[in-house]
Amino acid sequence: LGRVARVTALCRALRRSEDEGDEAGWARAREEAEAALRELREVVRPLREPGYGEALRRKAERARKRRLRLQRRKHEARAAKEEEAARAAEREAKIDQWRAKCIQEVEEKNRERELKAAADSVLSEVRKKQADTKRMMDVLRGLEKLRKLRKEAAARKGVCPPPSADEAFENQVESLKTLLKTRTELYEAEERALRVMLEGEQEEERKREMEKKQKKEREKLLQQKLEMDSKLFGDPAEFPLAHLLQPFRDYYLQAEHSVAALIQIRHEWDQYLVPADHPEGSCIPPGWVLPSLPTNDTWATAVR
Repeated sequence: LGRVARVTALCRALRRSEDEGDEAGWARAREEAEAALRELREVVRPLREPGYGEALRRKAERARKRRLRLQRRKHEARAAKEEEAARAAEREAKIDQWRAKCIQEVEEKNRERELKAAADSVLSEVRKKQADTKRMMDVLRGLEKLRKLRKEAAARKGVCPPPSADEAFENQVESLKTLLKTRTELYEAEERALRVMLEGEQEEERKREMEKKQKKEREKLLQQKLEMDSKLFGDPAEFPLAHLLQPFRDYYLQAEHSVAALIQIRHEWDQYLVPADHPEGSCIPPGWVLPSLPTNDTWATAVR
């Protein structure tokens, strides 16, 4: 296009020189115009060859497909990056949830350990007090026995203490025994209370462990049920509500939503109840009867 414009300008210059009668300018412009025309013909010559237009069209089509391919790759790369970012965010959320759960479990165990340690410390202190009280009772009994022996030894020598001394000793011993008995009862009450508290904590711990175990069992059974339903009726996430399998799902799962349907189905099943050793039948299976694996490629294709 640039060469065409240059040739057009040189032609106008030729006409102007011819009109003005400038022979030198006209000759110079003519030479330039012929040179420009030869360059233009050289450029245009391949366009006149057979198949050149088709080659250009194919080249343009390849360039267009290449641009589309690059755009598609760019779009796929961006979609893959966004999907990876979403998966990473989901993994991070699960990791944070798992970490928070672990931290909570550790904190609960630490609190239980601290509470148990405090209860054990108080219990050991109570037991120590009980041991001290028992030792003091043994000391009192030893004192009574020692005074009795000394009194008998003094009586053999003809020395008898006055009755007031015996009465004062007995009153003092009885007072101490009453005090020790009161403390013993108080310490026993404290020990019973601590034992009840410890047993309550242990019962709570056993209950929590049992709840965790039952929760795991329920999750396991639910997962097994989902797997069975997926094998029998297809994955619900892959099929919309208007899918052709939906009427079959509604039919086979109607007992979960209707008591009347449950009673009718149980009545129909009960007609075929037989003992386990019956020669013409077998007992009803406890769950779904899963289909066997495909035995040939045709069957496998139909299942897929």
